[in-house]
Amino acid sequence: MTVTTIEKLSQHVGATVTLRGWVYDRTSKGKLHFLLMRDGTGIAQCVLFKGNVGDATFEQFAGAGQESSITLTGVVKADARAPGGFEIDVKSGQVLQAVQGYPITPKEHGIEYLMEHRHLWLRSKKPWAVMRVRHAVIMAIRNFFDERGFTCMDSPIFTPNACEGTSTLFEVPYFEQTAYLTQSGQLYAEAAAMALGKVYTFGPTFRAEKSKTRRHLTEFWMLEPEIAFGTLEDVMALAEDMLAYTVAHVLKTRRAELAALERDVSKLEKIVAPFPRLTYDEASKILLDHPDLKGTDLAFKPGEDFGAPHETAISNLYDRPVMVHRYPAAIKAFYMKRDAADPTKCLSVDVLGSEGVGEIIGGSQREDDLELLLQRIRHEKLPEAAFSWYLDLRRYGSVPHAGFGLGLERTVAWICGIEHVREAIPFPRTIYRLTP
Repeated sequence: MTVTTIEKLSQHVGATVTLRGWVYDRTSKGKLHFLLMRDGTGIAQCVLFKGNVGDATFEQFAGAGQESSITLTGVVKADARAPGGFEIDVKSGQVLQAVQGYPITPKEHGIEYLMEHRHLWLRSKKPWAVMRVRHAVIMAIRNFFDERGFTCMDSPIFTPNACEGTSTLFEVPYFEQTAYLTQSGQLYAEAAAMALGKVYTFGPTFRAEKSKTRRHLTEFWMLEPEIAFGTLEDVMALAEDMLAYTVAHVLKTRRAELAALERDVSKLEKIVAPFPRLTYDEASKILLDHPDLKGTDLAFKPGEDFGAPHETAISNLYDRPVMVHRYPAAIKAFYMKRDAADPTKCLSVDVLGSEGVGEIIGGSQREDDLELLLQRIRHEKLPEAAFSWYLDLRRYGSVPHAGFGLGLERTVAWICGIEHVREAIPFPRTIYRLTP
């Protein structure tokens, strides 16, 4: 007997197969049970006729509520009306564990209740679809960089110093020293790029921001490529190509999941290069005259960084991501190189996702001059000794280099069309949530 999965039923039409999974839903009419069965790869309709499976098996399934674990054996039939386009005419089956009173029912539940039961909520159709899209995004990103000759370099989670600013660090005891949970793998990616040319890091990062917005998590995954001899223009082109590649891969491999999420794929199909590009000054002029912001508490003040309402206002003007570059140096990180044409600006870029989702990528050309970088570390009152190894990169064979960071959860939420990034990670961590 062939054991297969629901997503592969199209390969077995007319054949007898065995599926293993869980009851997603069940309705019964006389001598028939109509089961929706899930197995992690999809949902299939399975029809149990009492005359085919026998009285004992039929009664077993009569007591199998939502999330009962089961195995079924039957003939695969094509049926356009069935979920996924296929149906199982069941010949035999077994209930491994009959369940009653499963906490996540088809009725509406509040988000806090669902988050408290996240370990179970993951089995429902929407989170299942989001996690499948997340996997496809990760695979697309890794394939993209592999095809372009990048080397994956893992960066440490324990670090001796801040990457972005000391106010958002999680401090942890580390034997006789103090360590911090990493905010970014970037500094280590810079070191790796000097050894291997083109690299990326991809792993968990942590920010101790006491933020309650839909765009923030305290633990999230970050992709960070770095290019030796790279410029701001290089990373802008790389980010553009990577996003277009990733969205195309999701559209190709996760149509069923996007349909389960009721995602308007016509909007994703517009995510193709080239992306619009605006300087910070050009974007500022748009914001100053924006009817939804002008004269309100959200009014934009030139020279400041963009907040969520400002990013939303800009991104809503376009049907694809928009790149805003050359921000004021005073509001950006110490390691960003100044623009030779205007030293008040830095060679930085933020990529704002379409449909108002805000920043999904932040990147820059890095300061490669030892003395200038040292001045900025001192100006920011950062612990100079902790950056001694980072300064070595400028002492020994310094070259222009550039990179960016992409927030995985923001990207997944954008592609899936979901509002809050907490649904884009298996087990979210926020200022109020440490469980499950």
